[in-house]
Parts: sequence; structure tokens; C-alpha cells
Amino acid sequence: MTRIIADISISLDGFVTGPDPGPGSGLGTGGEALHTWAFSDDPDERRFLREATARSGAVVLGRRLFDMVDAPGGWDDETGYGAREVGRPAFVVVTSRPPRSVRLTGLDWTFVTTGLPDAVTVARERAEAAASARGQDLDVVLMGGGATVGSALDAGLVDTLSLHLAPVVLAAGTPLFTGRVPLRLVRRSVTATTNATHFTYDVL
Repeated sequence: MTRIIADISISLDGFVTGPDPGPGSGLGTGGEALHTWAFSDDPDERRFLREATARSGAVVLGRRLFDMVDAPGGWDDETGYGAREVGRPAFVVVTSRPPRSVRLTGLDWTFVTTGLPDAVTVARERAEAAASARGQDLDVVLMGGGATVGSALDAGLVDTLSLHLAPVVLAAGTPLFTGRVPLRLVRRSVTATTNATHFTYDVL
């Protein structure tokens, strides 16, 4: 079964970036500490990342995040979703206007201009097709940015919330939870590693 998983790193005070995120500093001031676990050589953190990316059939991201990862200094062969693991899935970008060109032409990009629910639908179709081809269950992962993940949670589009809680207090930045819509969650797992604590919740 294909699940829609919101997967994001977060600070102890609820921010998914530090202050002033933008081109050249996508995670904002101090925000790199949120993803220390994802670039660690700790065996438990490598295994955690490997298992998560292995089930990714398609990944949804917002246009602002796309502009950061596709910009010079963004993703390359060594960094980016799935780069050091089992391979990269299809990427679906929510945008009002597709870009004129793409730097990362080696990746599978689809641009959806009709809103987040349609982007999730397209991503589900891509994930299910990949699952059929591989003969295994694959999921859709909402990787960000924070506004995209928050909007998906508010709209009831998410089945599972995966939070990677970094031991840092940023004091400002992009909040994940804005209080607009209450959420009911059931905790399914907690895994502590060297640089983060990983929580998995079902979203009711």
C-alpha cells in the first residue's frame, strides 16, 4: 500500500529552518544542524536513512525548495535525496509556473501547477507505477519545505508523519506547526541515534 509520508527534520522549538532561509542558505542561519544526522557516518543513522529512502517511490517538494536544490551549490552527485543510498525516485514539484530550465537534468522532474492535492495524486501514481515495476511497496514522501509539509498536514493529505528531532534550539525560522488545524496523531515508533531522535506517527 502506498502511504503519503511527511518527512522532515525539526528543532526542539519546532522550526524546520533557521532564520533568513534563501538561495545559498536554504536552511537559514544555524539550520544545517537540523540535518547533521542525515550526513553522518554513524551506522545507525546511515541505516535509518537507507531504509527510509528505499521505500520512496516519489518525492513531493515545493517550488522554493526546488529552486534551492537546483541552484548552483545545491544538489549534486554526492548530496541530495537518495544520492548516497539506493537511488533517486521521481520528484514532483508544486509550482504556479514551471522553470524555464533545470540544472539537474539527470533527475526525473514533474511540475504540477494545479495545487498540492494534484501534486500528491501525481506522486502517488508515480510511486505506484514504480512499486509495480519493482514488485515492492513504495511510498510518497513530502520532503518540504516546511510550508508544503504544513499545508499537506492542514489539508489532511498525510498518512504518516516522520519527524527527525535535532538537539538544537533555533529560536526563529520557519515553523512546521502554525496552529491553523489541530492534528490527532498516534505514535508508532521512536528511534534515538547519535544526532537526532526519530519519531513516526500515524495521522488520524
